[in-house]
Amino acid sequence: MNDGVLILDPHARLTFANAAALSLLGATAEEVLGAVLWDHPVIRDTEMADYCHGRVAATGAPAGFDTRWPGRSGWYHLRLDPFPDGMVIHVTDITERRTQKAERSAAERTVADQVMRMGELTSALAKALTVQDVIKAVADRMLPPFGATGLICQLIENEQLRMVGSVGYPEEFLKIVRTVPVSKMSALVEVLSSGSPIFLSTPQEYAEHHPDAVSYLYRSGKQAWAFLPLIASDQQIGYCVVSFSAPRHFSEKDRSLLIALSGLVAQALERARLYDAEHTRAQELQRGLLPRRLPVVPAVSAAARYLPAAEGGQVGGDWYDLVPLSGERVALVIGDVMGHGLSEAVTMGRLRTAVRTLADLELPPDELLAHLNDLVSDLGDDFYATCLYAVYDPTTNLCTFANAGHPPLAVVQPNGTNQFLDVSADPPLGAAIPPFETHTVHVPDDSLLVLYTDGLIECSTDDIDDGMACLAEALTCAAVSPSAQPGPAMAASITTTLRDLDRLCDAIVSTLLPEQAEAPDDAALLIARVQSLPPDKVASWTLPDGPIAAGEARHRVTHQLSAWNLDALSMTTELLASELVGNVVRHAKGPMTLRLLHGRTLICEVSDSSLTTPRIRRAADTDEGGRGLQLVAALSQRWGTRFTATGKCIWTEQTLPKI
Repeated sequence: MNDGVLILDPHARLTFANAAALSLLGATAEEVLGAVLWDHPVIRDTEMADYCHGRVAATGAPAGFDTRWPGRSGWYHLRLDPFPDGMVIHVTDITERRTQKAERSAAERTVADQVMRMGELTSALAKALTVQDVIKAVADRMLPPFGATGLICQLIENEQLRMVGSVGYPEEFLKIVRTVPVSKMSALVEVLSSGSPIFLSTPQEYAEHHPDAVSYLYRSGKQAWAFLPLIASDQQIGYCVVSFSAPRHFSEKDRSLLIALSGLVAQALERARLYDAEHTRAQELQRGLLPRRLPVVPAVSAAARYLPAAEGGQVGGDWYDLVPLSGERVALVIGDVMGHGLSEAVTMGRLRTAVRTLADLELPPDELLAHLNDLVSDLGDDFYATCLYAVYDPTTNLCTFANAGHPPLAVVQPNGTNQFLDVSADPPLGAAIPPFETHTVHVPDDSLLVLYTDGLIECSTDDIDDGMACLAEALTCAAVSPSAQPGPAMAASITTTLRDLDRLCDAIVSTLLPEQAEAPDDAALLIARVQSLPPDKVASWTLPDGPIAAGEARHRVTHQLSAWNLDALSMTTELLASELVGNVVRHAKGPMTLRLLHGRTLICEVSDSSLTTPRIRRAADTDEGGRGLQLVAALSQRWGTRFTATGKCIWTEQTLPKI
């Protein structure tokens, strides 16, 4: 027998031992027969005596256990079988059996680990939106189970290969892959032409089958490769290479699993590529709907930032704009269409276009929001938007605004202090019932008007009040130079700092959104520094009633333009003022006011207390009148009418002569 057999009497004396057992004891029969087995030095180093005196003695039933045998490698199984006159002990060498079991357990654990990793990869690929998300999922979930250390993915675009991702390769080698023509890489030609994978276990095998790679193969730092075609919807979209830092034998199971996974990767890449293309178009649409650059006007210097959301990768509906109005006034507007997606971006574009159109009509903030509310309501019950519309008048330093559910306007004073105009906001557009409330605030020169969306103040905290406190602190810290010291020079230092609006925008964004990659919502920020028109650039007079007013207007214009060194515009401006005043005398009622503004253009305004709107019309050849506004339109760069609290104002603009 290969097993050792020992027989004991009731006193544990050895009465029989076969040859295998004697070999394990390292003794002859004469040396051990009749001796107490538990006293033998080899047996003392096993657990046999403890099992016999404990478990077997207590139960009277057979018992067995695995143990190391003193002085020998490997494992042995001992079985103790009691009988009325003693006990039989079998000793079996189970080293090979345990080794096979361990190998099977290790293989099962490896398979289980691979299955778990592949499940994680499948889940990650299902969640991946962009091509880079797919590459990261493959690098994190597919390479480790196989012990791979490198990955290259290239996709076919416009009949050309474009590298979309790589892991574990030096830049020097990647440059070769990008620049060497595919026709000079026989391994790629074979994979792309046949649509079948290639497995190369060593560099020697690679060089033998593809000698053209010898010149650059060593630069990759890899020793084994799996070239896998990427096939989605029966179309080959590219290839990927999974590589290893040591030679590797690819078993049939490895090959089958890699091929199956390459199919999952191909489907995910194709879906992600379509998403990237759609998302790129959506972003281009959104960028096209936002202002490319803000207008430059004398009274307001502005800078803005728009930061798209990272979560989900969808475009949002945040928007902003700056609209020059008549009389050197400026409209500042910011809004947020609730939700994310292409339809929200399109709605944002429609609202921005509507605001510009309504602003050109010189509507006050409350009326403008009322028209926007009608527009949003017509889109359906699922569309809502917030909007803040403000108009700054540099001749009075007054800012008039209306708010439809938007975060409050912030004003930063020239001394660096800031406040939120915490007025009660009306409901959002689409849910509001006009009229909207109008608010007016006096804004000193060199102050900042700060408009923002909720994405800026809700990214770092869930509480909007905490977010506004963070914004207030950021405005104070960013607006005041760290080197500024209290004293007379501080105001000048602050003023200088405030003018750097781009730096200020960047400082606020970096403070409130330090990890833009984690931002769940898009955010917009618009900061405007306001200045009043100098008093010597504004001239205003009250004109008498009746036809005498036209002569008075001409006299005032001539005198004032001479003082401004704009004599070249005197004749035209006299004619414009005379026509505007004549219209009021004939069709409206006084009192009349004439005002001239010397800004980026020359503005001539005539105000009266009538609400009648002048309309330009085409006069017939036989008409004796009706050509006044045609003349005004021909002589001015632009003209228009706006309503005021006491009536209306007709204005014209003329381009200043070049000096």
